Amino acid sequence: MIRFPTEPLPAASGSATVLPSPKELRQRTARREITERRRITLRLRQALCTGGFVLHYQPIVSLSSGLACGAETLIRLQHARRGLIPAAHFMPIAERSDVIVDVAGWILNTASAEAAGWPGHFALCTALSLRHLQSGRLVQQLLEALSRSGLPPDRLHLEITESMLLDENDDTIFALRALQGLGVPFALNNFGTGYASLSALKRLKFSTLRLDRSLIQNLSEPSGVAIVRAAVEAGHALGCRVLGDGVETEEQFQRLVEIGADEGQGPYFSAAVDAAEMAAMFTPN
Repeated sequence: MIRFPTEPLPAASGSATVLPSPKELRQRTARREITERRRITLRLRQALCTGGFVLHYQPIVSLSSGLACGAETLIRLQHARRGLIPAAHFMPIAERSDVIVDVAGWILNTASAEAAGWPGHFALCTALSLRHLQSGRLVQQLLEALSRSGLPPDRLHLEITESMLLDENDDTIFALRALQGLGVPFALNNFGTGYASLSALKRLKFSTLRLDRSLIQNLSEPSGVAIVRAAVEAGHALGCRVLGDGVETEEQFQRLVEIGADEGQGPYFSAAVDAAEMAAMFTPN
């Protein structure tokens, strides 16, 4: 039997759901993001204490000889269920916190120790963050890593971004000049993304210009070839070796060879491998 209420129903307006305002939605989103950043930052601090990080290395290949001449360091976070988590999922958050200084110090120590056993002509490349550069601890951490491992300074190539060249912070400039004074080569990462001018590049001596992978992906177009050719010529004019990053296809490889680039890196040559696999790939001269 259907029963009807004996009391009048409340007005429709009284039961309507009040939607949050755009400002409230933004505040809720911001709170969630802050909570997530804190959770991940705590997880990274725990990983430093429990051995939760591992390094992989992606080989760098000489385009003239086809032989590996070095490798770039890539950090992974070990997760019980998800396996190895790539850096793109946590390093941007680490770089917004002081935890990046300790994570980067761990990378320097571990990578230097593992690369010390490689043949003497292989370079170890690792990226710097602006926050680490400005921390005041980078130079000391690097000296300790080189001292413990015995790795020569000229085999440790530090990758900096174009945006760092435009930073006017005194700590940044001091740290960069101090690193150069130690004999550590610089590689300019993501070259061609539009930040740095040739005049800015003159502020520091670079051993390598790493062409941004977006330029490599456009090598199938005549305009893309022209841009990469200009970038390679500019790099050579500055006395730098030029590396094509993110090479995925035979066509991209052949275009880089034709243009006169010096080195290549990407899945076309090899995926990133762990330290044991990397060591097994090397055959000393």
